[in-house]
Amino acid sequence: MNDIHVPSFNGYIEKAIKENWLLDALTDYKGATLQYHDVARKIEKLHIMMQAAGIQKGDRIAICGRNSAHWAVAFLATLTYGAVVVPILHEFNGEQIHNIVNHSESRLLFVGDYVVGLIKAEEMPQLEGIFNLPDFSLHTSRNEKLSDARERLNELFGKKYPNAFRMNNVKWHVDQPEELCMINYTSGTTGFSKGVMLPYRAIWGNVDFCQKNLAIHMPKFSNTLSILPMAHMYGMAIEFLFPFCSGYHLHFLTRLPSPAVIAEAFQQVKPDVVVAVPLIIEKIIRKRVFPKIQSNAIKLMLQMPVVSKKVKERIRQEVYAAFGGRAYEVIVGGAPLNQEIEQFLQDIDFPLTVGYGTTECAPLISYSDYHDFVPGSCGTPLPCMDVRIASPDPHHVEGEIITKGTNVMLGYYKNPEATSQAIDHDGWYHTGDLATMSADGHIFIRGRIKNMLLGASGQNVYPEEIEDKLNSMAMVSESLIVQRGDKLVALVYPDMDEAHTMGFTPKDLESIMEQNRQELNATLPVYSKIQSIQLQDEEFQKTPKKSIKRYLYQ
Repeated sequence: MNDIHVPSFNGYIEKAIKENWLLDALTDYKGATLQYHDVARKIEKLHIMMQAAGIQKGDRIAICGRNSAHWAVAFLATLTYGAVVVPILHEFNGEQIHNIVNHSESRLLFVGDYVVGLIKAEEMPQLEGIFNLPDFSLHTSRNEKLSDARERLNELFGKKYPNAFRMNNVKWHVDQPEELCMINYTSGTTGFSKGVMLPYRAIWGNVDFCQKNLAIHMPKFSNTLSILPMAHMYGMAIEFLFPFCSGYHLHFLTRLPSPAVIAEAFQQVKPDVVVAVPLIIEKIIRKRVFPKIQSNAIKLMLQMPVVSKKVKERIRQEVYAAFGGRAYEVIVGGAPLNQEIEQFLQDIDFPLTVGYGTTECAPLISYSDYHDFVPGSCGTPLPCMDVRIASPDPHHVEGEIITKGTNVMLGYYKNPEATSQAIDHDGWYHTGDLATMSADGHIFIRGRIKNMLLGASGQNVYPEEIEDKLNSMAMVSESLIVQRGDKLVALVYPDMDEAHTMGFTPKDLESIMEQNRQELNATLPVYSKIQSIQLQDEEFQKTPKKSIKRYLYQ
């Protein structure tokens, strides 16, 4: 398992740049495009400034901003310099950003235009400089040499490359497999989040797997659309590092990814693979596809064997078109997909698959191509990962998913206690997720250990399973199952758009929810029946991965 030969990851970046020198690399949606040689030049200029600031190999450099071409450049420049990158989710508030910059002891910080308003330089005393991502100008400098280098950047660049900057000038830091490459702070739903230390082998393991299992089905110069936050491991590995190292043309959604903006971007970019969290898929299908196909005529035709095949074909094309019409498959990760939506996509033979991973594995643990997708599962273990279910009978009795292999982290930064809780003496990383595994290796997740509730007589109740059923019921936008004493209560945020359209009063919504509760309870065992449904006035607060922050509602 661990005797896999891991080449230099920065070598992958260099190779992609040299082989695609004059091709389009990074485009800000509705904005400018950088070609691979432009990316190389910008990396080189950032290296000149890093050197002037006295940045040493292994020093930390933080990046915080919405997805953009310059975010990607700052990231690639940090790795190829030999520094350690600290990507910070732009959804964090000012205090969280200060905490992470200080805890990681970052020496430089790159910030996007939205983040600039959230931070205070005086709260991060050890920073040498803060760069603005849009133009790499200096927002704050505490280093005279850095300020001087920024002012004379073009002159210094010209001196360094008097005969122009060419392909053979691309020679960067050669990394080692166990070398620290990144500290990624988890969304940290409770208290201060943990800094996951990822070595180069872990990001190489993810990119290598995608190239061998996904790239083979995609055209050589593919288009991709980056929707998930790049500071989140799932978005970073699958929507940024894999496509860039494969020489694809990446498009960054630089604005807030509302369903309308995403739908429009799919039409324009026509990505060759779609990578998403369930929320995006569910919203597009509920708002853009279901209304078109829920007429009585279509429902009737679907029941007629002679025509149902043709109707399904048409519906599949409709759904396919909603995602741009060119994707090899739609990969869902980050959370389970709603079963009703998953069933619908299965029924029309849509190329859907669900993967599974954690920040601590950079992120992939399991994945299956859509041809091998089994409903309700999240794929089979990656070849470079050994995955087990800690249970006396993994096929039938759920246990914790534990794994070891190429993609596993080094530990949590400056937190040996949390590290020893997560990685045991034998090197197995404990995920905290409960699952069973079929004989052919498909993993079926039941829920998080820490979310599991105990029924009145000690039975295990998985809130996620009940929520999944409830979320498919009338007027339910999202839900959360909580325990109140020994009773289970459902908190529900209703579909307010629909409620306004239909002219429903709060009283109407209450009676719809009561009917939902009775229908739901009819499908549940006695110990997990819902006592009542309480309506929420606003959407639940979510982590950047778009999972609900449960601890706020317990």
